[in-house]
Amino acid sequence: MDYRGIFEDAVDSLRQEKRYRVFADLERIAGRFPRAVYRDASDNAREITIWCSNDYLGMGQNETVIAAMQETAGKLGVGAGGTRNISGTNRPLVELERSLADLHRKEAALVFTSGFVSNEAAISTIARLLPDCVIFSDQLNHASMIQGVRQSGMQKHIFRHNDVAHLRELLAATDRKRPKLIVFESVYSMDGDIAPVAQICDLAEEFGALTYIDEVHAVGMYGPRGGGIAERDGLMERIDIIEGTLAKGFGAMGGYIAANKAIIDAVRSYAPEFIFTTALPPALCAAARTSIEHLKVSGVEREMQQRQARLTKAILADAGLPVMETPTHIVPLIVGDARLCKAASDMLMDKHNIYIQPINYPTVPRGTERLRITPTPLHTDEMIFELRHALVSVWASLEIPRVQADPAITASKLTSGDLTLPTVGG
Repeated sequence: MDYRGIFEDAVDSLRQEKRYRVFADLERIAGRFPRAVYRDASDNAREITIWCSNDYLGMGQNETVIAAMQETAGKLGVGAGGTRNISGTNRPLVELERSLADLHRKEAALVFTSGFVSNEAAISTIARLLPDCVIFSDQLNHASMIQGVRQSGMQKHIFRHNDVAHLRELLAATDRKRPKLIVFESVYSMDGDIAPVAQICDLAEEFGALTYIDEVHAVGMYGPRGGGIAERDGLMERIDIIEGTLAKGFGAMGGYIAANKAIIDAVRSYAPEFIFTTALPPALCAAARTSIEHLKVSGVEREMQQRQARLTKAILADAGLPVMETPTHIVPLIVGDARLCKAASDMLMDKHNIYIQPINYPTVPRGTERLRITPTPLHTDEMIFELRHALVSVWASLEIPRVQADPAITASKLTSGDLTLPTVGG
């Protein structure tokens, strides 16, 4: 049996479809984000600009966040030393969970090693503990949520994306006596659209279902204190379980859920992904908590992010580039072909020192391949115009179709909002 050949053939098939993932070797430069040093296969180094980071607010480069991590590592060391049950529940982790519970106005919170793990563990555990549970899952939910639904072993219904009428049909056709769990995201990261959270809450109350919202692409960035879309829309009290990440808006690492004490205690006690995993190290917890507490009182990062996202969309649309209109900070640029998408990404890096990772199937449907651009508060106006110039050049070189810009629309976007917001400091 040629075991090696089997694996090589599996990877070769991805290469032929231009779906083979190539990791960019980057050294982020503290204090200069979104600048970074890129090393190619020959170990040659050059400075580039990152336009696809999930460090949406640049908090991973924030001076107070870095200082908190350094100080805590100096005092407590770099490892947690064990699972939460066996010596790993460090003081900064306890304080982090309290900070998260306060952020979402819930009784308690529970931290995991990643957002993927928190979704997988929480959804599967909660559903298993509800006798004869039925799960209702949005069609475009993240892979981690899908895995949690599958792992639960419970009956599931998939409702069309953001389609509350379809969700109502599915709920109405289910025995009212059965426990129900509705799982959905607030911001969907590939198209940048927002769920009809209030309407889903209405249906949950009408049909007696629990609500589970994934806010990973919204925490830190929306709401008066960075609590996400549910906070922005005044709906946190109507959501039963809020899941989030520490790795995007907060610039650190880890995932979490926030809910009432009974739910948190049940997941803590039954989820193997939590029980048998080493806890997050204290320095990381301290950094995350510092970021969360900062964003609870500072809105300038959120304001600048939204301003730069608006400007990026307007500038690229004005150039006739196929930008998807979104109500969020996500700026999808549709290419529609896997090979061209990869070629565009390579050309941006090789000729313009701009890094945007291509997004291909299965992350997005075939024919909707794209460059996913994420402007941050630390991307300057000059960088945005440099991006426009580079993209126009790449589109022309690869003969990728462009669209006719609507002067009235782009002009209104360019003149709307406050384009002179204060600069974000360290």
